[in-house]
Parts: sequence; structure tokens; C-alpha cells
Amino acid sequence: MNEYKLPDVGEGLTEAEIVTWKVKVGDVIKVNDIVVEIETAKSLVELPSPYAGTVQALLVPEGETVAVGTPIIRIGEGAAAEPEPAAAGGGAATAGEGEARLHLAPQAAEIDLSNPAATGGGENQTLVGYGPRETHAKRRARRGAATPASEAGAASQLQLQGAFAPGGAQTSDVVEGDETPVPATPAPHTTEPGDVRVLAKPPVRKLAKDLGVDLRTLTPSGPNGTITREDVQSASALVEPAALVQPVETPSSPEGAVETRGARERREPIKGVRKMMAQAMVDSAFTAPHVTEWVTVDVTKTMKYVERLKAHRDFRDVKVSPLLVVAKALCLAVRRTPEVNATWDEAAQEVVYKSYVNLGIAAATPRGLVVPNVKDADSMGLAELGAAINELARTAREGKTQPAEMSGGTITITNVGVFGVDSGTPIINPGESAILCFGAVRKQPWVHKGKVKVRDITTLALSFDHRLIDGEKGSRFLADVASVLEDPASTLLF
Repeated sequence: MNEYKLPDVGEGLTEAEIVTWKVKVGDVIKVNDIVVEIETAKSLVELPSPYAGTVQALLVPEGETVAVGTPIIRIGEGAAAEPEPAAAGGGAATAGEGEARLHLAPQAAEIDLSNPAATGGGENQTLVGYGPRETHAKRRARRGAATPASEAGAASQLQLQGAFAPGGAQTSDVVEGDETPVPATPAPHTTEPGDVRVLAKPPVRKLAKDLGVDLRTLTPSGPNGTITREDVQSASALVEPAALVQPVETPSSPEGAVETRGARERREPIKGVRKMMAQAMVDSAFTAPHVTEWVTVDVTKTMKYVERLKAHRDFRDVKVSPLLVVAKALCLAVRRTPEVNATWDEAAQEVVYKSYVNLGIAAATPRGLVVPNVKDADSMGLAELGAAINELARTAREGKTQPAEMSGGTITITNVGVFGVDSGTPIINPGESAILCFGAVRKQPWVHKGKVKVRDITTLALSFDHRLIDGEKGSRFLADVASVLEDPASTLLF
């Protein structure tokens, strides 16, 4: 039996959220088959299995955040587990069998694992090795059903299998590791709240945490003494300040009542990519002294050049946009001002100059801002660079950007023009020294050859680290990028 522990898929990441399981109990998998999708502080990552065999248990439910090193799935080395016939008098398997394998009922593959109550209703429906995790520190074992000869081995195995789901055919008490008995159905509130083991599904626990409701103070109304969403929502309505709560109709569907907290606000946990982005922006803003310069550019010739590229045979499989020309102009301008592609090493008190450009493209995703980069962008031709940017954007939109694709960047472009924004004062990506903001291209009146004409106009803004880039170097770099956009033929000068 192998337990796959959550690995560190990034650079020193400490935790990740289980987003989607790609397998279910009973599936036969091979080495490197994708078993789960997780969200780290940097991106969504699909994890392959390091083991081959049969999935015996999913140890962490979807939506839960666990630390690196936590077992998340149990995989057997042999074929799928077979059902174990019940011994006379409700006895368990022998000690050797209890330690060697898990026992699944014949209907186990059809049980809805997201609903712990679905495993109830009879002894043949109990699914061993899966159920709601009551705490992160303790596992629950079953006692009283094993024969004296098999009790030691079965109890040892059940410690590994995790908690039973409530509602199964459990005719005896369930105990914690400290051997304190707990009734199968929580006792009435004559018991102290701190002594009651609360039964609730993970989504209900999360809802209670978000709404600030103590589950131990609630009277369960669900089957087998479980607390339901309605129990939590009713308690939340009681603790809201009366002056802020407006009378609302309570829908019959529980989903309709979850969205409101006083019908005026909604809370969302800060985690994953959003949490990492926020910390990185704070670190950058209060570490590097930012300076931002602006320039307004007539890009009429660039827009005509883009239209010619779209019709060129070498670009038939490439989505061409003005961003491609901006990216190429930046790579060329770095040659004349290498400081914008350098890094300030505070610990070593050195400036690190780089002879390559890993060009970052800031991308907004539903999970937050990510900045993947095109490796060695300065060595690519225009068509190759365009294809790389297209692939980078597609991967980011799908939420599949890997941590390696976001590490090692040297300079970044943020394209706010796609949102119709003229420009801005972007914050430098940590570990870099400059970021170029590309604004919207608009038709505007412009003085061209002594006459006012309608031209394509955009605004560029460059934020740079003033510790190693002074005003002269920042201005020269920005002017070089602008000159290429004003006349793409000027690339021959570089």
C-alpha cells in the first residue's frame, strides 16, 4: 500500500488546495497518470501518480488546503480490493487480512463520496477508508466489532484508513486516539460544547468558518446527527447585527441562502495565486524605489505593419497584434540599455547583468494575476516570438501556467490596452528592475507633417527601479521602444 504525499511543486511552497480529483476509489492507474489538480500560491498544477495500482482512498476532500507532505491518496499495489464477507456475529477480518488490504462493499464504486450520508443504510454499504475528516490531527478507528483474535491487526489498519462516514452500519461507539468514547449521535446540549464531536461535511464546515459560526453550539438537524447548511445559515442570521439585517425571503433551496451575509456583503478567502500576487506586490512596492515615465506615440505605421504581417504566409498560424511589435521593440531596446534587464542583489550588494531576456507578459486570470515569461525572447524571430506569446496567453487563460513558466523573468510588459485603458503606473515584478505598460491604441487628432490628421495614438509608461536605473537610462530605453513603434523600419538601426 502506498500513500502519495503532497509534493512541493514550486520553489519552497508550503501548502496547496485540492481543486479536482481526476480519479475515484476503485480506479486502476499507471505511473504518471494524472490523479489530482491542485492550486498552489502560484498556479494550478496537475499531479501525476508516482505509483501504479488501484485507488483505495482519497484522503483529502476537494476544496481543502493541506500542507506539503500530507498524504492525499492511497494506492494499492495489487488489483482492486474485493468485498469482504461479514463474519458471524458482525466480526471483522483476520489480523493479517486487516493489515494487508482495504475492504470495499460491492456497491462501493457507486457511492457518492461527496455525500457522507450516502454510505448509510446497511452494513454492506459502509465504505472503509473514506469519510469526512473531523480534524487534521486525529484519525478515528472503530472498535467493538472485531473478534479478540483480529482486534489488534484491524485496529492498526483502521488507524491508516481514516474516519468512517457517518450513517454507516456502525453498531458500536466510535473512539478517538485518546480512547474517549463518543456516541454515534451527538448528545443534547446538556454536555459542554467543547466535549461534543461535531459531525458536518467539509463544505458546511467552511461555510461556518466564513460566517463566524461555532459548530459546537448548534443543534444538528441532519441525518445521524449531522449539521446541515440550513443549521449554519439560521445561526448566522441570529448573530448578525439587527440594524444591518433586512428581512428577506428565505428560498427553499439552500444555495439561495448561502450568498448573503446580511444581503450586503460577501467574503472570499485570500489564498492561492491571489495571496502570492498580493504579497509580491507589497514586497516590490516597499523595496524598490519606483519611478514612472510616460510617452505618447503615433503608431499608425505599426498598425499598418501589423495588418501586413497578418497576411504574410509565415504568420498564418500566429495571432498577430500590436503587442508582438512592442515585445520585439523592447528586446531590441534592451541591447542599448542593459540596466533595465538587470537585477539589484541586495544581499550581495551587486547588480546582476543578464545577457538574455526572459520576457514576462502579465496576464489576468480568474484566480489572480500571473506573469509567465517567454524564455530567451531576444533570440527569437518575429514569427517564433508571436507563437510563444500566443501559447503563453492560452495557457494562462486556461489556468494551466506552471511555476517554472513564471520563474526567472527579467523584464515585463503589461498590456492594459486590451481593457481600453490608456496607461498606468505598474508595479515592478519582484526580481526585475523594469515593467513597460502598453496602453490602448486610439484614433486621435495628431499633428503629422505640419497638418492635423487622424492618427493611431497610444501611450507607453515605464516603471523602473531607481537604485540601478537613473533617469537618463530609463528615458533612453523608453524613447528607443517608442521609435520602433513610430517606424518599425528603425529596427534596422539596432
